[in-house]
Amino acid sequence: MKIVIVGTAYPMRGGIAQYNSLLFKYLSHDNDVKIFSFKKQYPEFLFPGKTQYETSEPAYKIPEEKNIIAVNSVNPFNWFICAQKIRNENPDLLIFKYWLPFFAPCFFTIIFLVKLFRKTNALFICDNVIPHEKRFGDKFLTRLVFTVVDFFIVQSRAVENDLLRFNKKKKPHILTPHPLYNIFGESTGKEEAREVLSNEFSVNTVGDKVILFFGYIRKYKGLNYIIDAMPAILKKIKVKLLIVGEFYDDEKPYRDRIQKLGIGEDVNIISDFIPDDKVRYFFSACDCLVLPYIDATQSGIVQISYFYDKPVIATNVGGLAEVVINERTGLITEPEDSSAIADAVIRFYEENLEYSFVENIKTEKAKYSWETFTNNLYELIKI
Repeated sequence: MKIVIVGTAYPMRGGIAQYNSLLFKYLSHDNDVKIFSFKKQYPEFLFPGKTQYETSEPAYKIPEEKNIIAVNSVNPFNWFICAQKIRNENPDLLIFKYWLPFFAPCFFTIIFLVKLFRKTNALFICDNVIPHEKRFGDKFLTRLVFTVVDFFIVQSRAVENDLLRFNKKKKPHILTPHPLYNIFGESTGKEEAREVLSNEFSVNTVGDKVILFFGYIRKYKGLNYIIDAMPAILKKIKVKLLIVGEFYDDEKPYRDRIQKLGIGEDVNIISDFIPDDKVRYFFSACDCLVLPYIDATQSGIVQISYFYDKPVIATNVGGLAEVVINERTGLITEPEDSSAIADAVIRFYEENLEYSFVENIKTEKAKYSWETFTNNLYELIKI
């Protein structure tokens, strides 16, 4: 089967680019696959981070002849040119990751033109149907682009419920779990990882208990709640909080809050995008991951954590509780409640839950393989 994936890929960076590279890798086992990736994903004035581009080599690099850097999300003339180039490939299947209605006009145009008088099918892998940070026109744009899509994959029940509201024609869809991110290298021992963090990031956690908040920082991720939980945690247990990720939100209020609470010695912030070859050290160094989200669909961060056999303390929002199995692979707390998060962290350590959770994760994560995902994709489109 000839497949074209349209979306973020190297030289763009981030979780979706990494996901698409893994999707390419596993689909390429049995198919002829190319990626038409973005050369411009967002206008610079709309992009909240420091850069949209990789500054180091990716963990898995798509062969150059298979990675066509072509799509400009804000240039309609480019959409017509890209559609023609993709038509020339004569693909059987187009695959798009869908997470923001911002891309709907671009995706709609490309799909419509590629499918015109052709038997090409289009599939959306929906991270969101409606985004966390809602904007005027989101629903209209989503309905518009869904008119030209043939199949949908969702990775949580929360997203499936949203899809059912918009998929009025009941086009085929399947719910299959978000696969593991398995491209960042094997885990290391905790103390070895902590030595690396000390030497390369000036983070001193050697010999400490360590909890990790990892990923892009936006308001909906609820970082303020774990910060506010720290004084209560520290009254019971000496623990270090690592906050690791590029701020897509104003960083100053978080730092001011840490200073006001007097917990600066116990909180380390690395406010930058972490290169692929360094990710493993942060997960290897921690005892557990903390996701105090106030809104979510699913989180790819959990799939990194599970790869490294790390338990997760998460809030009961979106699809998080579908992946983080309460009392087995982690603990689920109520959202927007710093006291509940503090209680969960304290319990995790006081009851020595890490070992049993790690053993359960080793069993549980088997269902998050890429082979399972691609087999479910084939079943959906009946290949």
